[in-house]
Amino acid sequence: MHTTPLTPELLRGALDLERTAHGLLPHRLPARARAQCADPQLAMVESQPSGVRLVFRTRATTVELDTLPTKRNYVGAPPSPDGVYDLLVDGRPAGSGRVTGGNTLTIDMSAGTTERRPGPLGTVRFTGLPDAVKVVEIWLPHNETTELVELRTDAPVEAVPDGAGTVWLHHGSSISHGSDAASPTTTWPALAASLGGVELINLGLGGSALLDPFTARTLRDTPADLISVKLGINVVNADLMRLRAFGPAVHGFLDTIRDGHPDTPLLVVSPILCPMHEDAPGPTVPDFSALGEGQLRFLAGGDPAEKAAGKLTLGVIRQELARIVRERSAEDPRLHYLDGRELYGDADFVELPLPDGLHPDAAAHRRIGERFAALAFAPGGPFGDGAA
Repeated sequence: MHTTPLTPELLRGALDLERTAHGLLPHRLPARARAQCADPQLAMVESQPSGVRLVFRTRATTVELDTLPTKRNYVGAPPSPDGVYDLLVDGRPAGSGRVTGGNTLTIDMSAGTTERRPGPLGTVRFTGLPDAVKVVEIWLPHNETTELVELRTDAPVEAVPDGAGTVWLHHGSSISHGSDAASPTTTWPALAASLGGVELINLGLGGSALLDPFTARTLRDTPADLISVKLGINVVNADLMRLRAFGPAVHGFLDTIRDGHPDTPLLVVSPILCPMHEDAPGPTVPDFSALGEGQLRFLAGGDPAEKAAGKLTLGVIRQELARIVRERSAEDPRLHYLDGRELYGDADFVELPLPDGLHPDAAAHRRIGERFAALAFAPGGPFGDGAA
């Protein structure tokens, strides 16, 4: 077996790489951005490598990857399944695997505490690959922090030059991060990128799409041919701001992106349907009665009457986002708006309800990805002229 050093040339979708005692930890926010926010939720989710993949050319028939994952469990709920590693060969699905062991992060939502326990390294192994030169991609688990330790193959490996494809940079909430998708290549952004023929950089950050200036600067400074931002649900979840602050914050977020990408197609996507927050503001709170039954569900903690005081609901946010884009697009013709309910709306909720009241399941991820590709990448769509 050949051991290949894990270098930045082999990785796509990460914006920073940290050398650890074990190997290489991909980050989806750069170090300067991470230094500006001490939120443990953000630290956890930006280190979960949604959209991050190893890409290399080889004629190897066997590939082994040693990693140190960090599993996430919730007190009172069943243990989370091991994260999935998806294998693509020349762009086509060719298998998947999991890594057992690893560190464990146990979260007690009722007490607001966490406990971290160290664990052993593990290995994901793929065999029976075609005995021919091919491009191999290993998509890392979208919901599991993953330190890369060692790559072994039964034939030499070389990096695939980057820069030939159209790059789509997307930012959003846990739904864009992957929430309850089945695997890293079946999150809705990964599916949409595949259908659109583009290279994905996924800055979907669970619970952390909060119009943070450091996130806007990250989008500004990241090379991209197409950009989308899916905004709103986390602002309601966290009950973070009132209407007076929300509009200017969106303007500032878009202004910062435009400082680095003045002419790039930029699509603003409002929240998908979420019945509990359509007319009720946040915060979003855990349903502890469901947790006692071994299930994780959420409830709206706000009162609809509080809208009069400027509290935000999804209905209010959609109106505000549509207004902002409409007014700005008069001077910014490459700025576009998409109502998230076109991706997942009332009829979809009847057929594919949100299991925990907040996040779509695997089937809904597929539907959202297919619809986004059809709306955004089709001829005449916001990204229709920029797709490969």
